[in-house]
Amino acid sequence: MTTPRAADDRPEPAGASRRSKLTPEREQEFFDAVVEQIRECGYDAVTMEGIAASTRCSKSTLYRQWKTKPQFVAAALRSRRQVRFAGIDTGSLAEDLRQAARAAGEWSGKDSRLLQALGHAVVQDPELKLALHEAIVEPEIASLREILRRGVERGEVPADHPALEYVPAQMFGVLRVRPVIEGEYADGDYLVRFVEAVVLPALGLT
Repeated sequence: MTTPRAADDRPEPAGASRRSKLTPEREQEFFDAVVEQIRECGYDAVTMEGIAASTRCSKSTLYRQWKTKPQFVAAALRSRRQVRFAGIDTGSLAEDLRQAARAAGEWSGKDSRLLQALGHAVVQDPELKLALHEAIVEPEIASLREILRRGVERGEVPADHPALEYVPAQMFGVLRVRPVIEGEYADGDYLVRFVEAVVLPALGLT
Protein backbone atom coordinates (compact mmCIF):
# COMPACT_ATOMS: atom_id res chain seq x y z
CA MET A 1 0.00 0.00 0.00
CA THR A 2 1.44 3.35 -0.99
CA THR A 3 1.36 6.42 1.21
CA PRO A 4 -0.64 9.36 -0.24
CA ARG A 5 1.50 12.29 -1.29
CA ALA A 6 1.16 15.61 0.44
CA ALA A 7 -1.04 18.01 -1.48
CA ASP A 8 1.92 20.23 -2.41
CA ASP A 9 4.20 17.35 -3.40
CA ARG A 10 2.56 15.96 -6.51
CA PRO A 11 4.78 15.01 -9.47
CA GLU A 12 5.40 17.85 -11.92
CA PRO A 13 5.05 17.60 -15.69
CA ALA A 14 8.33 17.33 -17.55
CA GLY A 15 9.89 20.76 -18.08
CA ALA A 16 7.62 22.51 -15.58
CA SER A 17 9.12 25.20 -13.39
CA ARG A 18 10.02 23.85 -9.99
CA ARG A 19 8.84 27.12 -8.42
CA SER A 20 5.52 27.43 -10.25
CA LYS A 21 3.26 25.22 -8.14
CA LEU A 22 2.39 27.36 -5.14
CA THR A 23 -0.47 29.81 -5.25
CA PRO A 24 0.17 33.21 -3.66
CA GLU A 25 -2.27 32.27 -0.89
CA ARG A 26 -0.43 29.03 -0.12
CA GLU A 27 2.92 30.80 -0.20
CA GLN A 28 1.64 33.40 2.25
CA GLU A 29 0.42 30.61 4.51
CA PHE A 30 4.00 29.32 4.69
CA PHE A 31 5.33 32.83 5.36
CA ASP A 32 2.80 33.48 8.13
CA ALA A 33 3.61 30.14 9.74
CA VAL A 34 7.36 30.71 9.84
CA VAL A 35 7.03 34.26 11.20
CA GLU A 36 4.61 33.15 13.91
CA GLN A 37 6.84 30.25 14.92
CA ILE A 38 9.84 32.58 15.13
CA ARG A 39 7.87 34.87 17.45
CA GLU A 40 6.78 31.99 19.65
CA CYS A 41 9.87 29.78 19.68
CA GLY A 42 12.82 31.89 18.53
CA TYR A 43 14.71 31.70 15.27
CA ASP A 44 17.03 28.86 16.26
CA ALA A 45 14.14 26.57 17.26
CA VAL A 46 12.34 26.92 13.93
CA THR A 47 13.03 24.22 11.33
CA MET A 48 11.89 23.58 7.79
CA GLU A 49 10.55 20.25 9.06
CA GLY A 50 8.47 21.98 11.71
CA ILE A 51 6.99 24.43 9.22
CA ALA A 52 6.21 21.57 6.85
CA ALA A 53 4.37 19.75 9.62
CA SER A 54 2.40 22.80 10.77
CA THR A 55 1.32 23.69 7.23
CA ARG A 56 0.68 20.05 6.20
CA CYS A 57 3.07 19.91 3.31
CA SER A 58 6.23 17.97 2.55
CA LYS A 59 9.72 19.19 3.37
CA SER A 60 10.61 18.90 -0.30
CA THR A 61 7.97 21.52 -1.14
CA LEU A 62 9.71 24.07 1.08
CA TYR A 63 13.23 23.14 0.00
CA ARG A 64 12.15 23.32 -3.64
CA GLN A 65 11.04 26.92 -3.16
CA TRP A 66 13.65 28.10 -0.66
CA LYS A 67 16.95 26.28 -0.45
CA THR A 68 17.78 27.20 3.16
CA LYS A 69 16.02 28.39 6.30
CA PRO A 70 17.59 31.88 6.11
CA GLN A 71 16.33 32.24 2.51
CA PHE A 72 12.86 31.12 3.60
CA VAL A 73 12.75 33.51 6.56
CA ALA A 74 14.08 36.40 4.46
CA ALA A 75 11.32 35.81 1.89
CA ALA A 76 8.74 35.67 4.69
CA LEU A 77 9.95 38.98 6.11
CA ARG A 78 9.83 40.66 2.71
CA SER A 79 6.26 39.43 2.22
CA ARG A 80 5.24 41.50 5.25
CA ARG A 81 6.50 44.80 3.89
CA GLN A 82 3.91 47.48 4.56
CA VAL A 83 3.74 51.22 4.92
CA ARG A 84 2.28 51.41 8.39
CA PHE A 85 1.78 55.16 8.50
CA ALA A 86 0.20 55.50 5.07
CA GLY A 87 -2.74 57.86 5.03
CA ILE A 88 -1.69 59.86 8.09
CA ASP A 89 -1.99 63.49 7.02
CA THR A 90 -4.06 65.66 9.37
CA GLY A 91 -2.54 68.94 8.29
CA SER A 92 -0.71 69.23 11.62
CA LEU A 93 2.71 67.77 12.29
CA ALA A 94 2.00 67.35 16.01
CA GLU A 95 -1.22 65.46 15.33
CA ASP A 96 0.40 63.37 12.58
CA LEU A 97 3.06 62.28 15.05
CA ARG A 98 0.40 61.42 17.65
CA GLN A 99 -1.45 59.32 15.08
CA ALA A 100 1.79 57.63 14.04
CA ALA A 101 2.38 56.80 17.71
CA ARG A 102 -1.08 55.27 18.04
CA ALA A 103 -0.57 53.26 14.86
CA ALA A 104 2.83 52.04 16.01
CA GLY A 105 1.32 50.92 19.30
CA GLU A 106 -1.06 48.58 17.47
CA TRP A 107 1.76 46.42 16.09
CA SER A 108 4.64 47.13 18.45
CA GLY A 109 4.18 43.93 20.43
CA LYS A 110 4.29 41.62 17.43
CA ASP A 111 7.18 43.44 15.76
CA SER A 112 9.20 43.70 18.97
CA ARG A 113 8.72 39.98 19.63
CA LEU A 114 9.82 39.20 16.10
CA LEU A 115 12.96 41.34 16.37
CA GLN A 116 13.82 39.83 19.74
CA ALA A 117 13.26 36.31 18.40
CA LEU A 118 15.47 36.88 15.36
CA GLY A 119 18.20 38.03 17.72
CA HIS A 120 21.73 37.13 16.75
CA ALA A 121 20.65 35.49 13.48
CA VAL A 122 20.14 38.94 11.93
CA VAL A 123 23.68 39.93 12.84
CA GLN A 124 25.14 36.71 11.44
CA ASP A 125 23.18 36.53 8.18
CA PRO A 126 23.39 39.54 5.81
CA GLU A 127 20.36 38.37 3.81
CA LEU A 128 18.19 38.26 6.92
CA LYS A 129 19.43 41.68 8.01
CA LEU A 130 18.67 43.17 4.60
CA ALA A 131 15.21 41.55 4.51
CA LEU A 132 14.39 42.89 7.97
CA HIS A 133 15.38 46.40 6.92
CA GLU A 134 13.42 46.18 3.67
CA ALA A 135 10.30 44.77 5.33
CA ILE A 136 10.04 46.76 8.55
CA VAL A 137 12.69 49.38 9.17
CA GLU A 138 12.99 51.23 5.86
CA PRO A 139 9.24 51.61 5.09
CA GLU A 140 8.53 52.93 8.58
CA ILE A 141 11.42 55.39 8.58
CA ALA A 142 10.51 56.59 5.08
CA SER A 143 6.90 57.18 6.19
CA LEU A 144 8.00 59.14 9.25
CA ARG A 145 10.36 61.25 7.19
CA GLU A 146 7.51 62.03 4.81
CA ILE A 147 5.38 63.20 7.76
CA LEU A 148 8.25 65.41 8.91
CA ARG A 149 8.83 66.74 5.37
CA ARG A 150 5.22 67.87 5.14
CA GLY A 151 5.55 69.64 8.47
CA VAL A 152 8.58 71.50 7.17
CA GLU A 153 6.74 72.44 3.96
CA ARG A 154 3.85 73.85 6.02
CA GLY A 155 6.32 75.97 7.97
CA GLU A 156 5.69 74.24 11.30
CA VAL A 157 9.37 73.35 11.77
CA PRO A 158 12.43 74.97 10.14
CA ALA A 159 14.10 72.75 7.55
CA ASP A 160 17.39 73.05 9.41
CA HIS A 161 15.96 72.18 12.84
CA PRO A 162 18.58 69.89 14.45
CA ALA A 163 15.98 67.57 16.03
CA LEU A 164 14.41 66.49 12.73
CA GLU A 165 16.97 63.84 11.86
CA TYR A 166 16.60 62.17 15.28
CA VAL A 167 12.81 61.73 15.33
CA PRO A 168 12.78 58.30 13.60
CA ALA A 169 15.46 57.03 15.99
CA GLN A 170 13.50 58.40 18.94
CA MET A 171 10.27 56.76 17.85
CA PHE A 172 11.71 53.37 17.01
CA GLY A 173 14.21 53.42 19.81
CA VAL A 174 11.50 53.57 22.45
CA LEU A 175 9.58 50.79 20.69
CA ARG A 176 12.57 48.44 20.88
CA VAL A 177 13.93 49.50 24.26
CA ARG A 178 10.86 49.63 26.51
CA PRO A 179 10.49 45.82 26.63
CA VAL A 180 14.13 45.55 27.74
CA ILE A 181 13.96 48.28 30.41
CA GLU A 182 10.42 47.91 31.73
CA GLY A 183 9.36 44.44 30.56
CA GLU A 184 6.37 45.83 28.67
CA TYR A 185 5.71 46.62 25.04
CA ALA A 186 5.14 50.24 24.06
CA ASP A 187 1.40 50.48 23.39
CA GLY A 188 -0.38 53.40 21.75
CA ASP A 189 -1.03 55.32 24.97
CA TYR A 190 2.58 55.04 26.05
CA LEU A 191 3.85 56.15 22.64
CA VAL A 192 1.53 59.16 22.50
CA ARG A 193 2.76 60.24 25.93
CA PHE A 194 6.33 59.80 24.71
CA VAL A 195 5.64 61.93 21.62
CA GLU A 196 4.06 64.67 23.73
CA ALA A 197 6.76 64.66 26.41
CA VAL A 198 9.85 64.19 24.25
CA VAL A 199 9.39 64.44 20.49
CA LEU A 200 7.14 67.51 20.23
CA PRO A 201 9.18 69.61 22.70
CA ALA A 202 12.35 68.68 20.82
CA LEU A 203 10.74 70.05 17.64
CA GLY A 204 9.37 73.15 19.38
CA LEU A 205 5.77 71.93 18.99
CA THR A 206 2.91 71.44 21.39
